[in-house]
Amino acid sequence: MPDNTTPERIFNVLFLCTGNSARSILAESILNKDGAGRFRAHSAGSQPKGTINPLATKTLANFDYPTDGLRSKAWDEFAGTDTPVMDFVFTVCDNAAGEACPVWPGQPMTAHWGIEDPAAVEGTDIERQTAFVTAFRYLKNRIAIFTALPFTSLDKSSLRTRLVEIGQSEGATSPRDSAA
Repeated sequence: MPDNTTPERIFNVLFLCTGNSARSILAESILNKDGAGRFRAHSAGSQPKGTINPLATKTLANFDYPTDGLRSKAWDEFAGTDTPVMDFVFTVCDNAAGEACPVWPGQPMTAHWGIEDPAAVEGTDIERQTAFVTAFRYLKNRIAIFTALPFTSLDKSSLRTRLVEIGQSEGATSPRDSAA
């Protein structure tokens, strides 16, 4: 338990997806707001689209989550020696979970938190927006469980188990479910 004179440690978290335009962007914004002061969230992609899906930005704004500073970027930005050392790396898409990731400095804990890609949904504007709201809700629920974990009292094995369990919560996909 931290004392009043020692600031609580800030954990760096990286959310990965292939395109870094929807799910990982949503997760970055949610954790930066809901985990403010305890977590610093980032997102990246193995093959970033270079732009954020407008429905991701709209969904975040509708729920009063920040969109300033969000951008689609390559995961290589976080693999160098002059980048923040990640404590946790979560894949939120099944394709990224199956790819060979860079070696992350600091050996972060990793887990797969896959959910369906809202950007892949075709249909009416309402159906597409509903897919983004659903993805937002699943990510917000997982992040709420994650931020409530008692990090100081869990050993590495228990923490790893909890991270995997979070990824298996409602809305979970697995790499074999993916239509790669």
